This record gives sequence, structure tokens and C-alpha cells, in this order.
Amino acid sequence: MIAPSDRTPLPREFFDRPVLEVAPDLLGRLLVRTTPDGPIVLRLTEVEAYDGANDPGSHAYRGRTARNGVMFGPPGHVYVYFTYGMWHCMNLVCGPEGRASGVLLRAGEIVEGAELARVRRPSARNDKELAKGPARLAMALDVDRSLDGTDACAAGDTPVRVLTGTPTPPDQVRNGPRVGVAGAGGCGKAHPWRFWVADDPTVSPYRPHVPRRRRS
Repeated sequence: MIAPSDRTPLPREFFDRPVLEVAPDLLGRLLVRTTPDGPIVLRLTEVEAYDGANDPGSHAYRGRTARNGVMFGPPGHVYVYFTYGMWHCMNLVCGPEGRASGVLLRAGEIVEGAELARVRRPSARNDKELAKGPARLAMALDVDRSLDGTDACAAGDTPVRVLTGTPTPPDQVRNGPRVGVAGAGGCGKAHPWRFWVADDPTVSPYRPHVPRRRRS
């Protein structure tokens, strides 16, 4: 049962900070996805930071496009992208407007509405796998491009909202290389910007980027 004190919505000021401050501070927070079938509540356990023009791994590194436009808008909005022609991934925009930084939501624990998530993730062997990885998280929460640009800090009813939850103590936060990021942005020493809750079973396994071979 989630305590009433954990259900306070995070204000926009929470997201209006440097991405490397926001990302680890999101661990333990609650993401509420309100679907037509009912709400699903996720406790965030793994995230990745992307710092726009300062980050070769960011979608916004080379400037604004139709795809990444939400990243340049106000903080506290949802950025959803479609990848590999089959998966959606969900991000939260942070930093001052125009800076285009964001946090990829990589994994979490479904704490309410697991029965709804199971319908969307029938291949999950157990509830710990429902949102174990960014594409799985998006599937479990019924996330697609229709949510791109959603204001997660809006008053009243909104399909996505982030609540205070119970922030993870700093001594339980770990960080390391991002997953599947190619080129300069994938260098672990330069960008150890994946953050996760230590020893949490819902955190996804680390897989370094493996370049695809070109066909001769």
C-alpha cells in the first residue's frame, strides 16, 4: 500500500534542474499512468541521463527536429520516441526550456495495476520482469507516441504523472555506462550516466553496444 504522503505530485521545479541532478533523484519516485482500463503505478528503479547539445548520445545533440521537439520545451513533459521500427521508449524532459535534456525511464517495479500490465506483457515470466527494460516499461504502461508532449506536471487529470514516492537513499544509488549507446556518447568513462537502485531485481542487465556488421 502506498502511503498518502508518497502520492504528492512532483512540481515542475523538480525537473527544472540539470539532468545529472534529476536522473538519480527520480529513483524511488512513482510514475502513474492512467489508462482507459485504470491506473498503473510504477516505482522507478533505473534511468539514464541525456544532456542534449553536450551529449553525443542524445537525440538532441545535433539540434531540434520534428522527432525531438518536445525535448526543447518546458521541463516536466513526456518525450516518447519509436526505435528499431518496433519499440517505444519513454523519457521525462528536464532542465531549463531550450536546453533539451531528458531522462530515459529504463526500468521499474509495478506496485499497482499489475493485472493491467500483465495483459500487455504476456511474455513476462514474473511481475519483476513486467517493466525490466525501457521497451518493456513502455509496453507495460501502454505508452506510445500519442503521449509525446504530455505535461506530467499539469493540474487535474493527466495520463502521466510523477509522484514523490520514497526517494532512494544516495548510498543505494549506483551508476555506470549507458546501455546500447554507440560512438562517443557510449564511452563509459565519459558518460557513466545510467543510475539504478542497488540490488533491485527489476533493474535491467547491462549490455554494451555491439556495432552491427555491414553486409559485404
